[in-house]
Amino acid sequence: MSAADDGADRSLGQLVATATAEMSALVHDEIALAKAELREDAKRAGIGGAAFIVAGALALFALPVLSFAAAYGIHNLGLGLAWSFLIVGGAFLVIAALLILIAMAKIKKISKPEKSIASAKETAAVLQKARPHPRVSEADHPVLESVTRSSV
Repeated sequence: MSAADDGADRSLGQLVATATAEMSALVHDEIALAKAELREDAKRAGIGGAAFIVAGALALFALPVLSFAAAYGIHNLGLGLAWSFLIVGGAFLVIAALLILIAMAKIKKISKPEKSIASAKETAAVLQKARPHPRVSEADHPVLESVTRSSV
């Protein structure tokens, strides 16, 4: 028995139930695909945001304490106190700039869920082309002509 014969033997209710089940499965699969893509982008956004937070914490809290300690350490090596503070401040700014560059690189990698969008557009295009089966008039159908109708 071929696949075409299977469809002819099923009732309209069975065909509608099958179509509904397949449509539901398609929607669930599309949602799962979108979740997977968004989960990946959320992870990238989290890493980028964490890098921004770390850079800010370094700049606000560690900078004053460590810069005093480092500047006095450099001063003890024989360099002037002003130059010592300038070197330490510049080093912390370079570290913060590097962390910001890392964060920007991670955030730029975030993209829209292209596979989900393409799949949804493809599904919509298929559904727009779907047309109901044309009804056959009794005059065109030899089986319907032979059926007599009661007038009760």
